[in-house]
This record gives sequence, C-alpha cells and structure tokens, in this order.
Amino acid sequence: MPVVVVESPAKAKTINAYLGSDYTVLASFGHVRDLPAKDGSVDPEHDFAMEWEVAPESKKHLKAIADALKADPRLILATDPDREGEAISWHLTEALRERKAIKATTEVSRVTFNAITKTAVAEAMRQPRQVDAPLVDAYLARRALDYLVGFNLSPVLWRKLPGAKSAGRVQSVCLRLIVEREMEIEAFRAQEYWTVEAVLKTPRGREFAARLVSLGGRKLDKFDLKTAADADLAVAAVQHRDLTVTSVEAKPGSRHPSAPFMTSTLQQEASRKFGMGAKATMSAAQRLYEAGHITYMRTDGIDMAPEAVMAARDAIKDRFGADYVPKSPRMYKNKAKNAQEAHECIRPTDMSRDASALRITDPDQRKLYDLIWKRTLASQMAEARLERTTVEIGSADGQVGLRASGQVVLFDGFMRVYTEGRDDVAPAGADAEGEDDARLPQMAKGEPADKVAVTPEQHFTQPPPRYTEATLVKRMEELGIGRPSTYASIVTTIQDREYVRKENGRLVPEDKGRLVTVFLTNYFRRYVEYDFTAGLENQLDEISAGDADYKEVLARFWRDFSAAIAETADLRIGEVLDKIDEVLAPHLYPPRADGGDPRLCPTCDTGRLSMRTARTGGAFIGCSNYPECRYTRPFGPPSEDGEVQTGERLLGHDNGDPIHLKDGRFGPYVQRGEATTENPKPPRASLPKGWSAQDMDLEKALRLLSLPRVIGPHPEDGQPIEAAIGRFGPYVKHGSTYANLPDASEVFEIGMNRAVEVLAQKLAGRGAGRGRAAAQPLRALGEHPGGGEISVMPGRFGPYVKWGKVNATLPKDVEPEAITLDEAVALVDAKAGSKPAKKAKAAPKPKAEPKEAKPKPKAKAEPKEAKPKAAPKKPATRSKAAASGT
Repeated sequence: MPVVVVESPAKAKTINAYLGSDYTVLASFGHVRDLPAKDGSVDPEHDFAMEWEVAPESKKHLKAIADALKADPRLILATDPDREGEAISWHLTEALRERKAIKATTEVSRVTFNAITKTAVAEAMRQPRQVDAPLVDAYLARRALDYLVGFNLSPVLWRKLPGAKSAGRVQSVCLRLIVEREMEIEAFRAQEYWTVEAVLKTPRGREFAARLVSLGGRKLDKFDLKTAADADLAVAAVQHRDLTVTSVEAKPGSRHPSAPFMTSTLQQEASRKFGMGAKATMSAAQRLYEAGHITYMRTDGIDMAPEAVMAARDAIKDRFGADYVPKSPRMYKNKAKNAQEAHECIRPTDMSRDASALRITDPDQRKLYDLIWKRTLASQMAEARLERTTVEIGSADGQVGLRASGQVVLFDGFMRVYTEGRDDVAPAGADAEGEDDARLPQMAKGEPADKVAVTPEQHFTQPPPRYTEATLVKRMEELGIGRPSTYASIVTTIQDREYVRKENGRLVPEDKGRLVTVFLTNYFRRYVEYDFTAGLENQLDEISAGDADYKEVLARFWRDFSAAIAETADLRIGEVLDKIDEVLAPHLYPPRADGGDPRLCPTCDTGRLSMRTARTGGAFIGCSNYPECRYTRPFGPPSEDGEVQTGERLLGHDNGDPIHLKDGRFGPYVQRGEATTENPKPPRASLPKGWSAQDMDLEKALRLLSLPRVIGPHPEDGQPIEAAIGRFGPYVKHGSTYANLPDASEVFEIGMNRAVEVLAQKLAGRGAGRGRAAAQPLRALGEHPGGGEISVMPGRFGPYVKWGKVNATLPKDVEPEAITLDEAVALVDAKAGSKPAKKAKAAPKPKAEPKEAKPKPKAKAEPKEAKPKAAPKKPATRSKAAASGT
C-alpha cells in the first residue's frame, strides 16, 4: 500500500476515509525539522549553509513513516498546497533519506489539493509531481532571513536596551505601526465644531430631519461654526426665516457584493463581526479545512473554480429564486503577486450546505463556516438596487439652506444574505456622518417646510483609532508587509513578547514596545522601513516564481545587515537611553503654555526631567536630583493643559482616608491616604495581572489594600496561613513555604482545605526537610571563559543557569535543553554586573592544576538556591523565539 503523508491526524483521518484501505495515510505532525537555536545554524561564511535538527517528538513520526515504507516503497507527499506545505514535504524527504528509509528504488511523488473532498483527492492522486524547488528555495530564504535577523538583532536589543526581548524581520515593522499610531493619538489635539439640525414638517404632517449646509448665502465648511456663539447665530437665522422645499432629486443607485474571502479579509471580517483574533480565526479555519468543509484557508486568491461558481448559482436559485441570480457569473480579479502561492478563494466545498446542515459542534468553527458560506454565496448574487433621495430646503432670501437625504432599498439582492462589516478608520477630523438609510416623506418642490425644532450640536474631532487585529492586518496587507500565512503569528508574537497588549479589542503598545521601536528606527532604520520590508517580500515572491536565486538575495541582505550590527558594538546603554530620550523629547516634553522649560522638574524646580528605565523593562520620566527629589511620572507626554498625565483617580474614602488609583513606574497601584513627612510611605498595593485600571473601584481597592489575608492556623503546627499577591503573582504562605495560585481572585476566596492542599503539593514537588540532597544539574554546559563550570539547574522558580555563586534565571521561552554555552555566559555575566573576572575567583575549576593542589569543593559548600530578592529579570537570550522571529 502506498504511504501518503499529511501534516495532521485530523487531515489524515479525512483523507484515509476517501482513499480507503489501498493506502496507508500517516501524519507528520507539522514540520519534522527546524534550525537549532544556536550559533551557526545559518552560516553566511559558507554560502548560507543551514544545519537542520529533527525535533525529539518528530522522531517517532519519522520512524512510523520509515517502517511503513518497508512494506511499500511508494511515498506520496500530500502536505498543504503552499510554500510551507512544500517545505514540510522537502523536510520529510531529506530526513527520510538521512534515515536511509528512501532508497534509489523508492518512488517519491507530491500531490496537492485545494479542498479535502473525495473528488479533489482522487483528482490529485491522478496528477502527481515532484517537490517544487522554487517554493522550497523561497521557504529557505525566508527561514534564513528570519533566523539571521532574530538571532543577530535580538542580542543587540537585550544588551543595549533593558527589558527588550526580541526583534524580528516583520514583527518589528508591525510593532512600529502600532507605536506610531499611538504617538499620533497622543499628539492629537481635538478641535471643536458645531452643527445645526432642524426637525421639519411637511404639509401632510410628516416630520423629517435636515442639516444646515449654507449660511449667509455661502456653503458651510466643517469648521465654520467653531463656537457655541456661532451656532446660536446660525440657529437664530434658521428660526427667523420661512423655509421652502427648493428641489427634490431621486437617483437610482446600486451596491455590489464583496469578493469572496482570502486569508487577510477572512481575519478582518471575523474580527469585526465576532471579535476573533487572527490566531483563533486561523485555528478554526484549519479545523474546517481538515474536516473537508472549506477550501484551503491560506491564500491570496479571490478567484473561484468554474464548477464552484455554478454550484453557488444553483444554491442561490434554489434558496432565494431566480431574481437573485445575476445574468452572468461574477468574476473577481486575483490580487496575488505570485501565482504559485495563490490558490482559489476560501469557500465551502459544498455550496448547498449551510451551517445548520453540518454537524459542527465547536462554536468558533460554526460561526466561521456560516460567515464563509454567506460571503461566498453573496459574492455570486445580484446587486442591490437602491434609490437615493436628496431634498434641498431654503429661505426665500437665500441666506439659509438645509439638506435632507434618505435611501430606499428597492431590491435587496446580495444584502439578503450578507453585508460586509466596517472599520472605524476614518482619519482625524473626517466627517463621521454616513448615509441616512431612512425613507424620507413625500415632498414636492415649492412646498413649505414648517419648523418643529432647531437644535445646535457640539462636536470634537476624534483621533485616529488604535488598531484592532483586523485593521492591523489590513494595513500590513496594504503596505505589502508579510503574507497570509504569517499575519496571525506576527500579531500573536508581539503580544507574547509583551510589546503590545490588547485592551477592549484594541492593540496598545507597552513602554518596552515603544523603546524597542525608537531604538530600531534610530540604529536599524532601514530594516524597519515599510518599503524595504515590502521590497524584501517581493524578492521572496520572485524566488517562489523561479525568477531569483535565493542565495544571492541572502548575500545582498547580509552584507548590509551585518555591517549595521557591527556599528552598534560599542554602544553603551546610557548612550542608547540618552539617544531615545533625545528623539522622543518633542513628544515627552512639548513646549509649555507659559513658555517655561518643559524639562524643569515641577517638584524641586532645579532638577531636569529625563527618561529612565525600570527593572520590568518599562520606562518613566524622573528627576535628575534623585534620590533627593523623587518626582516621577508615567512614560508619555503631559496633557494638553501642561499638567502631568498621572492617571490618578480618587476612588472614594474609607474611614476618612482617601483611596486613590495611581500610575507609577511599575504600573498602576492603589494607595490609602497621602504621603506626609510623618508617613512618607502610605499603604499601597499594585494591581495584579489581568486587573484593568479602568475597571477599578473602591471595593476592589480596599480588597487589595487589606492583603495579606490570614486564612487561619495550619492544622499541623498552628502557624498562620496567609494569602497575598506579590511580585511573582498570587500565593499562599505558611512559614517559609510559598505556593503560587493560578488566579488573583483566589487570594480573596481560598479556604483552609484548599490552602493546605496547595502547600502540600508545593512541598511534595520540591522535597521537604532541611536534609534533602543538593539539587543535581539538568545539564553541564561547559567552562566559563573566566574559569568555572556553568550548569543548568532546577529551581523553585524555574530552571536557572549557575556559575559559582551567580544564578541567572532562564527566560520563560527558553527550554533548559536548548540553551547553549554562549547564551549561558551572556546570562551570568549580565547577572554578575559584567564583572566576570571578579566572579571567576569565586568559581574555581573543579579539577585544580596539580601544582596548586586545590581540593575539590564539597557538595555542601555549593551555594543554596535562594529566592530572588528582586523580580526575576528576563535577560534576553538567543532563544528559539529570537532565532525564528518573523
């Protein structure tokens, strides 16, 4: 039986049902090989040679495929029909050759299908081909570029900019979009304007609304009525004049349906209609594809197969009647820049089956299928026919003119099934008024329009809105940044790196995200330019089409990029921060209304304000006279009136004490009372992770300020058990034992039984008692350049790197088995304050030189692992995230 290999078990199950017992269908579970997270995985000095490593969990899947090939040496690679699918097939072939599972007699072929249906699979099996070399080259180029940027630029970031984690070829450009939008919002100054609306009545007693559009015989521009006084004069002008209908104009109109979905538009519409993120959308779409319900979901194409167009027209006729079927099929022009990577649009595989006809139990999948089905049918339906009516009303002397508009749907056409959502992306100052869908009463030219009410209304221009995931993907698509298969991972990565947070569905940059963006735009500007990134994407498309050599593209990029990296070698952290402070000065310290020095400290009147960084990687503005002057304010510009934007809010009073919500250098916190000479440090409590400052009220603040909470005496020794929230999150404490809690709300609710259970689990996990054996290393990495062994150790707060008395915590995204000696040296040197020579004396080599005859250090002399005194830093490391940053 020929061996068919696909990516996932779900896809294997569906295809196996179509092929039957004549084939053995196995899953590779995605990529089986990747670049190891270490130096040299891509070697620019040797023609960009790449070192691949089979993932441990993939070895068993490769073995299963190899074993199956022993029975039948025919291998059919049926991975997804795009660049990534082609790469998986290539990796499988190479890995199986290394295992000698593919021999000279093994017949290897490649098949693709855009939909997992019986017909599509059978047709693909009749048209086998070889792995597409240009598509593989494009994958290799993209993978090498992402590795070279992430693996070389990320270490520069975490050495020169405290708190920075990683950078990526597309990730950093995406972050720049969000940061620049936020700075636009902060620099925005609202402009006041007024409008006048009149409620008028026809001779038949029907009322309608009209807007003042001309005054004094001149057309009103948006900002002509700037003040309430201007608006009152306009109201008086309307009220003191008789009004007459001067014209009634009705024009036929039409609306055409949107094109069927491609990847980016599906992500945008799912975000608008359901609030689904790009990652969630693609996950649900993947499941629908693997179940055979929709066509392939990663595509730049909007064209539809002829048989699918006819099936859609038949379904429309059956459901809605012949009137809803246009005379000829609708054709949509493909926008893809590279035909090899463009597929058919995303559509149902069976147009006759709506969501109710399918047994889809997952809510997200059900909603998404319904959206795809409706959009696909609507794209082939008749246009909607409308009638737009405009009525002009004016005074006899021509001094006042008003306008009323309305719209009537004569035939709903595709709107019966689907209408596309809208983004609130109007530019600042744009008129937000949309079409009036209301039907106007019957009127005729020359008829009087009696005034019922004339009302002025105040407006303010609005800043550009923050990006949602949908509008961000749309903007990236417009700029040519990234490709369909990368949008979801890019948007997810910048949130995972804590450069951006999602707030009410909007993407808000964190301080560290701003600092990274300013750093990159100053020292690596070319590589975060929109045009440069889009141009590089076009070169990758040329490689896919076979029109460019991928190693030549890599060589051109590396020549300039490596030189840019080298130029930053001598940069000092202080120099970098001063540069960022200088660049952001117009934003952070705008001119004061009184003409005073915007950098003068408002507390001591002698110190100078400048940007500082906190341990958490965030930033704040502080006084140069610290510690004598402890003035600080959050990172960002002062408010429009010159006052500092502290985010402070009075939540209420308790026992006479004011309870404030404040914003400090480490984030928002609540405080009881005010700082005085007698009480310089009033009670404070930081907001735990997941608590929004906008949602804080007096009750929540008092609960935070009441911590730690005593649960009661421990049943074994009578010592109190407490619950509290610390720098590592919520926890319960008994003596010297701390046990983390999963959620901050549990601190206020946890009872004795649950607390004892959590504490017991913690003790069982680490081993109780003073006499427990010294922890054994997870890995011995080698010798530090300054002398002494470096090891990866298991710790109470996670794995860490140990060198003598120096313990450096591993970042969350770094696996103990993946860290290299160079990365470990960088971590311990950073923790030791960049003084390796001094620390080398405290970490003698285990095997002393014979002449010195130094004894080996005893096990009990090993420094005990201690609970970090400060919040554990996350020193950047050459992690998998850095190596594969997009």
